[in-house]
Amino acid sequence: MVSGEKTERSEAPARSGARRARGRPRSFDRATALEAALLAFWEHGYEATSVSDLTRVMDIGAPSLYAAFGDKRSLFEEVVREYGVRYGSFGDRALAEEPTARAGIERMLREAAAEYTAPGRPHGCLVVHAAANCSTAEVEESLRERRNANIAAIESRIAADADRGVLPPDTDAAALARYTGAMIQGMSQQARDGATRAELEALAEIALAVWPRG
Repeated sequence: MVSGEKTERSEAPARSGARRARGRPRSFDRATALEAALLAFWEHGYEATSVSDLTRVMDIGAPSLYAAFGDKRSLFEEVVREYGVRYGSFGDRALAEEPTARAGIERMLREAAAEYTAPGRPHGCLVVHAAANCSTAEVEESLRERRNANIAAIESRIAADADRGVLPPDTDAAALARYTGAMIQGMSQQARDGATRAELEALAEIALAVWPRG
């Protein structure tokens, strides 16, 4: 009887400790979890990616997700920012680093062909694809603003070249920028549909053929 009591008492702390261990928040690498969420949203879009999908691919529980990232929309906003830095910045760099708007757009289209078909990750552009079938107005508006900001940056660069004589003074900068945006967004969808890098590069060549000369 005494021996039994000692055993019971000695095991109780162990069981209690096991319960505490199970109840502790699971530690995880935030950057790794964020990348997993990014790939999920990129592949499936915002609306079709559920919280349960996210916890599964991020390998964390819902409480950890909410504690580290906030709700699904907050997580998506962080994902979009991360995507812009890691995968989507090629267009901004092309416009900033090339000497003319045409050279910048040529580089942008060629790099889009490579980026949108890169192996080992979803094809196309997250900012374009994530808006598909999106019924969350705030998310849809945020993505629309990002796409329109990109077009506005292209228009500004084209207008600057027209002002300094690199392009004809009557160049319709707004229309040419919209055309370029349509090409970029179309290339994204074509990549989702299976177009190869070479096929998208051929498309870029055709797009550049209509570019006005100074």
